[in-house]
Parts: sequence; structure tokens; C-alpha cells
Amino acid sequence: MYQQMIFVNLPVNDLDASKKFFTELGYSINPQFSDDNAASVVISDAIVAMLLTKPFYATFTDKEIADAAKTSEVLIALSAESREKVDELVEKAVAAGGTASPRVQDMDFMYGRAFDDLDGHTWEIVWMDPSAVEG
Repeated sequence: MYQQMIFVNLPVNDLDASKKFFTELGYSINPQFSDDNAASVVISDAIVAMLLTKPFYATFTDKEIADAAKTSEVLIALSAESREKVDELVEKAVAAGGTASPRVQDMDFMYGRAFDDLDGHTWEIVWMDPSAVEG
């Protein structure tokens, strides 16, 4: 059965630093789709973050590239398997040079935190109690 995938393309200032950041979070780089202009970060079997140097990113759009450190262009939300895994990933991001958001979503059935990566892209990490989803 076909599994649809998502490829999130993000402009980055320093490709090597961004690759190091995401590998420190526990993700891998797929060398088959990586070179001096881009790095393919494997988040899961169905989610890939493509980190693109800004000049290379510009070849895919006629629009001005947003400065994610100043302007919110997207909120990327990833699920986590537990509340503890939410905290673990955010703490890894901070240790790797990211910035944790002071906002915490803490409801009985859902828990979430966020961090900005080295370029200011916001990543939300969310756990939801499976029984709350079952209805």
C-alpha cells in the first residue's frame, strides 16, 4: 500500500551546522539525497526535512525567503510517544544550540513544547493520550 510522505524544505544559513544539530537530536542524514547544497534529514519513514542552503532554496521559489529568526513562516509539529519523549527532544535541541519556547501546553490528554532550530524554524513536539483520540 502506498504511504504518502511529507518533505519539509527549509532554508538554512550553515548547512554543516544544521546537519550536526539534527543528528544530535537523533535523526540521520540520507547521503543519497544530500550534497553541498542540501541535506536530507530522515525524521521517520514518512517525514523528511530537506535542509537547503539559501541560494539553492531560492532556485525553487520566486518569493523572498523569510528570516525565520524574525518571522514565523511555518510551525512544524511532530508527535512524540510520551510526555517524557517531548521533554527529551526539546532538551536535546537546546543542548545542540536550539532555543526552547517558554510556552508549554499541558492538558490532561495532551502535552507539548516547542523549540527553534539554529535558523529560527519552530518545531512543536506534541504527545496526545491515545485514549483521547479513540473517542
